[in-house]
Amino acid sequence: MSEERSLNFLEEIIETDLKEGKYKNIHTRFPPEPNGYLHIGHASSIHLNFSLAKKYNGKCNLRFDDTNPSTEETEYVENIKNDIKWLGYSWDNEFFTSDYFETLYGYAQKLIDKGLAYVDDSTAEQIASMKGNLNEPGINSPFRNRSVEENRTLFEAMREGKFGDGEKVLRAKIDMAHPNLLMRDPIIYRIKHEHHHRSGDRWCIYPMYDFAHGQSDSIEHITHSICTLEFIHHRPLYNWFIEQLEIFPSHQYEFARRNLTYTVMSKRKLLQLVNEKHVTGWDDPRMPTISGMRRRGYSAASIRNFCETVGIAKRENIVDLSLLEFCVREDLNKHAIRAMAVLDPVKLVITNYPSDLSEELELENNPEDESAGKRTVLFSKELWIEREDFMENPPKKFFRLGVGLMVRLKGAYIVRCDDFQKDETGKVVSIQCTYIPESRSGSDTSGIHVKGTIHWVSVKHAQCAEVRLYDRLFKTDNPSNEEGDFKEYLNPNSLSVLQQVWIEPELAKAKVGQYFQFLRKGYFCVDIESTPERMIFNRTVTLKDAWAKELKK
Repeated sequence: MSEERSLNFLEEIIETDLKEGKYKNIHTRFPPEPNGYLHIGHASSIHLNFSLAKKYNGKCNLRFDDTNPSTEETEYVENIKNDIKWLGYSWDNEFFTSDYFETLYGYAQKLIDKGLAYVDDSTAEQIASMKGNLNEPGINSPFRNRSVEENRTLFEAMREGKFGDGEKVLRAKIDMAHPNLLMRDPIIYRIKHEHHHRSGDRWCIYPMYDFAHGQSDSIEHITHSICTLEFIHHRPLYNWFIEQLEIFPSHQYEFARRNLTYTVMSKRKLLQLVNEKHVTGWDDPRMPTISGMRRRGYSAASIRNFCETVGIAKRENIVDLSLLEFCVREDLNKHAIRAMAVLDPVKLVITNYPSDLSEELELENNPEDESAGKRTVLFSKELWIEREDFMENPPKKFFRLGVGLMVRLKGAYIVRCDDFQKDETGKVVSIQCTYIPESRSGSDTSGIHVKGTIHWVSVKHAQCAEVRLYDRLFKTDNPSNEEGDFKEYLNPNSLSVLQQVWIEPELAKAKVGQYFQFLRKGYFCVDIESTPERMIFNRTVTLKDAWAKELKK
């Protein structure tokens, strides 16, 4: 984290705690539930917890909150670990809440023995109806006054599998008139006869999040348990369990989540998009998942820089996707290899260039990085250029090709357009030009100055590739707040596939995940489905914020 900026509120708390000797070292944790893939919101939490630990010479644990066997899978566990590593972080310890099932069961027994927990036979609907609301107190369960002995016997029978799902729960005995509804005898254990991804079938009762979370923090001696703002009302319950159990006093702190425009961050909604085939999977490049962003071509550094730029606060906010894209452009501009690719091709023929000649030209790999060196590009009589670089009737300030107009071919020669041909549908299929032999880049003695430079690929050397043009997943900036089904606001133009794109031959050797800037077109990376026989490139981001321009219209 940068030392030049002012401290955020969590850093102020930590520095005060260390100065006052409250802790010798801090200990944070990142506790994802393995029920889906991590998204950009999780990246902020990852960055925060790991960076705080690093800055203050502390430790950060990775702990999987695996207390719900219905939705959790080993696939998610492995993907979460891969994402964190890819982002550039390493954890000091790896734990699972399931590691503590026996200890947590013992904690529950302790609450029963202290008269602070009871087994309730009420249905979920009955418990909800007795909860009350902000204006009315709740009603005590008819099972609230069971004896310690009966509660202990029933709880042991729950563990032994003698009851069915939902038949009984264990509740904390706190206060059914408490102003915080979460303190009105919350459920702390429920019955689930389901296979767990780690513990198998050893357990059929599972602790609720609120019961497991604080105690797991305490077991690991987490000093600063950092979570998002929606858990602020859970903090009294977090503290109550720790106080009643007389265990290490971990403390919870909350920061505001940062939502992102033109997407959704709810795992439930993201899972809907996957299951209903609106996207190709969790790693679809349009998804806000870390896997999706990695596949799209976002660099780990750009995501870290975004998290740092956004920072943390105590008030929720929605961050414009353009800021993330800016961070991506800023990083890729420094590292991406430049290359030429023609996405919408039309043939350009240099009529006065020898048919049997191919020249080797040297082009910079990255003008921002001298160490990136140069590459050889082959030039010949027939070239592919972008269709948009020619106009049959060009306006006055069109500095590309039209009959009588001149332009420089990137790294090569100046050419003048002399003629063009159309097919029977009126589509331009060929452009005829003459070149100025004395105008070769790097040794130009022609004295001719042109205002436009266009990219190109030699026809006889070009390789064919597929290009996938990705855009915003939703057409409205806050789909979760719109009326009706959020999926109604999906952007129908979020993906366009170009099947015949011509690329420099060297690009056919590119590796999966490698970054490129296609000159004048944007940043692209090699997709995981790419093969040497069929290269596939994903557009990561355009060179400029095209959406900002659209909004001004």
